[in-house]
Amino acid sequence: MPPRAHPSIKAYQNERFLESRDARALRILAEYLEPLSRFNYHGVDDTIVFMGSARLVSREAAAARLAEAEKSGEGLEAARIAFELSAYYEAARDLAFRLTEWSKKLGHPKKRFVVCTGGGPGIMEAASRGASEAKGLNVGLTISIPNEEFRTPYVSRELAFHFHYFFMRKFWFVYLAKAVILFPGGFGTLDELFEILTLAQTRKMRKRMPIVLFGGAFWDQVLNFDALVRYGTISPGDVDLLHRTDSVDEAFEIITRELTTYALGTPGATL
Repeated sequence: MPPRAHPSIKAYQNERFLESRDARALRILAEYLEPLSRFNYHGVDDTIVFMGSARLVSREAAAARLAEAEKSGEGLEAARIAFELSAYYEAARDLAFRLTEWSKKLGHPKKRFVVCTGGGPGIMEAASRGASEAKGLNVGLTISIPNEEFRTPYVSRELAFHFHYFFMRKFWFVYLAKAVILFPGGFGTLDELFEILTLAQTRKMRKRMPIVLFGGAFWDQVLNFDALVRYGTISPGDVDLLHRTDSVDEAFEIITRELTTYALGTPGATL
């Protein structure tokens, strides 16, 4: 009796192979090609990226937490700080709303300067929420991490991405970006800030892109660029790569002015 033939599996349908070490290059390529396909399909030409802490909450949530802490007498200092920082959540929400309304009025056949975030809570949620309230699309680039994963309901469903590789996620942050606003944040925000600054400083990113630090009191305590200049580890002109502000009006003016002058006539992703 002849041996029973086993069904053949095409290589691109072999999940065991696709999840193996040998197929890592294919998985990396997939995190480039699949987002590219979706961006092209939905006509997203370029983005305005919002970065900041995932731990900040809305003014409403912070006020409720503070009231509970005052009532119980526990965690009062942390609740007060959360309430203070909630101003940044509301600022990000307002700025994303205004930038989305502005971009929608440009009348371009493709979607220009779409709000983009990391797709998580905090500042990311605030910006996605503002863009959604302005009835515009927004992009969410989430990442698989050991912590409990979170997806904001405000990200446009068709532009919600989920990455395994941090460097591919960072690529999509920068490749499409024509402006970046950084609100107070932790290690992740600082990592993203310095990677963008390094690309700009070394001219690996040749496009002119406004980089706005929102929240002077926070950034002045956390970063000391003047010390880097004084010690000679950066050039005095490197500080000019950044704009600092505490005003939504000023941030909106800086970003729209720069985009109108340097990016409006050059749609599409570019470094």
